[in-house]
Amino acid sequence: MKIAVFSTCDYDQEFLEKYNTSHQLVFFEQALNPDSAGLAQGFDAVCLFVNDKGDAKVLSALAGYGIKLILLRCAGFNNIDLDFAEEMCIKILRVPAYSPEAVAEHTMAMMLTLNRKTHKAYNRIREGNFSLTSLMGFNMHGSKVALIGTGNIGKALYKILKGFGCRITAYDPYPDAELVADGLEYMGLHEALSNAEIVSLHCPLTDESFHMINEQSLKYFKKGSMLINTSRGALIDTPAVVGSLKSGQLGYLGLDVYEQEAALFFQDLSGTVIQDDLIARLISFPNVLITSHQGFFTREAMQQIAETTFLNADAFLAGKNLVNEIKP
Repeated sequence: MKIAVFSTCDYDQEFLEKYNTSHQLVFFEQALNPDSAGLAQGFDAVCLFVNDKGDAKVLSALAGYGIKLILLRCAGFNNIDLDFAEEMCIKILRVPAYSPEAVAEHTMAMMLTLNRKTHKAYNRIREGNFSLTSLMGFNMHGSKVALIGTGNIGKALYKILKGFGCRITAYDPYPDAELVADGLEYMGLHEALSNAEIVSLHCPLTDESFHMINEQSLKYFKKGSMLINTSRGALIDTPAVVGSLKSGQLGYLGLDVYEQEAALFFQDLSGTVIQDDLIARLISFPNVLITSHQGFFTREAMQQIAETTFLNADAFLAGKNLVNEIKP
């Protein structure tokens, strides 16, 4: 099968070529969008990542080129119009889980960095400044942490936090029986937010979860609490969070995702002027830590992504049961 791979970086090509099961791959650095959809002409399938577009306009173009398969090398599918894809007879296959521990560990690293300010200490020492002024943190042991979402990643983080001795509660419309049996207390969203000193988001992006952290829900946060988002950027209403940081209601913010990240993340913009005023404002806060969607980025996760992507392609080609298919 001839597959057009969009939003390709060097590491994508390395792992996809290494675990390719016999398909013809052509790599494009461009993201898939209405302007670049023409690159898919002559292919049997396209392989997409988190910031590629799969709206009706793109899907209509792909269907016109005879594309019958979209391989998502990610778990999220909020960038795909599933109803229109079904109408166009395009199958959508994803990688439902790839090293949830990778994202959970990155989440924990963000918590520790914001708390103990190791990034600031690193820069100070390099300049010969050995002062401890403004570097005071707090004990993670005994801290109250709310997990918003307890799927594979939330569950992996729960185990890490438990090892640190944190007091953990959770919100999820579908409580995990294993975690309940282990003693995790589930509660309503607002109760979970108001109880916590640290809030960590681990939700898919849906119509219901869009901007779940907004001007109203931020009022439930304890003054000075920490918010971490390693899920999807649009879970957060960014202007509302900026306002909460300015007022001091929110004490720390860690983002590995950003609502408008498609124009920024996965590329080197160090020689340009950032045009996004919101992220420029966030970067200016001393209590904000931003990483560019690297939570998943481990060798183990990249291998799992590649292997599952080709497992999906092979199953489609062989007419087998598509266990990782996403339907409306």
